Amino acid sequence: MALADGDAAYSSLDSDDEYEKFIQKMNPPRVTIDNTSCPNATVIHVDSANKYGVLLEVVQVLTDLKLIVKKAYISSDGGWFMDVFNVTNQGGHKIMDESVLEGIKDCIYKSIGPDSCLLPSRRRAIGVEPSSDYTLIELTGTDRPGLLSEVSAVLTNLECNVVNAELWTHNERAAAVMQVTDRKSGLAISDAERLGRIKERLCNVFKGRSRDAKTTVAMGITHTERRLHQMMLEDRDYDRHDKDRASGSPTSMVSVVNWLQKDYSVVTIRCKDRPKLLFDTVCTLTDMQYVVFHGSVDTEGPDAYQDYYIRHIDGSPVNSEAERKRIIHCLEAAIERRVSEGLKLELSTGDRVGLLSDVTRIFRENGLTVTRAEVSTKGDKAINTFYVRDAAGSSVELKTLEAIRQEIGQTVLQVKGHPDQPKSLTQESPTRFLFSSLFRPRSLCNLGLIGS
Repeated sequence: MALADGDAAYSSLDSDDEYEKFIQKMNPPRVTIDNTSCPNATVIHVDSANKYGVLLEVVQVLTDLKLIVKKAYISSDGGWFMDVFNVTNQGGHKIMDESVLEGIKDCIYKSIGPDSCLLPSRRRAIGVEPSSDYTLIELTGTDRPGLLSEVSAVLTNLECNVVNAELWTHNERAAAVMQVTDRKSGLAISDAERLGRIKERLCNVFKGRSRDAKTTVAMGITHTERRLHQMMLEDRDYDRHDKDRASGSPTSMVSVVNWLQKDYSVVTIRCKDRPKLLFDTVCTLTDMQYVVFHGSVDTEGPDAYQDYYIRHIDGSPVNSEAERKRIIHCLEAAIERRVSEGLKLELSTGDRVGLLSDVTRIFRENGLTVTRAEVSTKGDKAINTFYVRDAAGSSVELKTLEAIRQEIGQTVLQVKGHPDQPKSLTQESPTRFLFSSLFRPRSLCNLGLIGS
């Protein structure tokens, strides 16, 4: 039976995938760890058959394990991937625990080994994996004050419990990935009619905005940060008028030039170092379908230096001025997305349905807007981190913080870096802000829900 053009194309890609899997099984990855050659870092060597996306997979593992990459050397020309990463723990020290080192090797091997989910096919995208534990909700649209409050209130009204969520805002755009469960069963919502109502109500939250909002509801799990990068890229959060770009405060220097003799495009990044920067830039290049053949990373000082020699997956360097500018703007956006403006608050309390809705409602009613949020549940405890500022974009006043404390009830609110903060709002920990481990459900029992 003759195949249609599309079927023939997919059949060819499937054949390529099977061949790549065969090569991978014949040449399994090797991960070695050296604690002697570098005086101030643990050195991780990764050798593997080369395939599209393998660099991102390794960097993602190191990032998820909360390792700090101080230096990296990337080489994947030809059919073999050979990378070296100098890493430390969060405290800046070598990793000496043998069980931890074995765990690192095991995680990398599982991520890129013969039985991993990494497929070389160009059709591959970061998406949803089936799960009966959560219902996955993805939202993109125009950012505005109170957006997270409205979304969480709608979900509470629809008998949904937000178990995990992450919200990013950048350049007047917002993207969120949320994992919710049914309030009564504690499991994923499978009823198609109910899922349709959830999607419809959430779409109404974004109704009438300047760009089309997107809402996806499905049963499954995904890598949240990779998905958020994809969503922001697809939503074109990197778009900005040249005059706005010129007037903004430069936070990074990104350049792209062609090395004609070798058919590479050379990407150079210079910016202030921060956690997860390497993951963000490699993720963006991969999502734009570029392959890093060679590269170096140095973050041993306050600034980060990254150099990448790239080609598109079709084998060509950057072939137009418009594409060169697009790469620069996309990388600048990736660097900026985590550079949150505002005050960081952390809430740690017993979990319950409607908690996120109540807390964000209090923020909204006190004139605060959430610029970024990380919501997680561990057992019966909710650990939520919010970055907030006032609606005008200014710093949060102390009287506003006091009003929030009074409305929530018995809390301990800690602010670090506020120019006027009294000692009563500080705590001994020098590394984080604490917004209440004493938050009790009864202190919010008289709070209603905002309408949809």
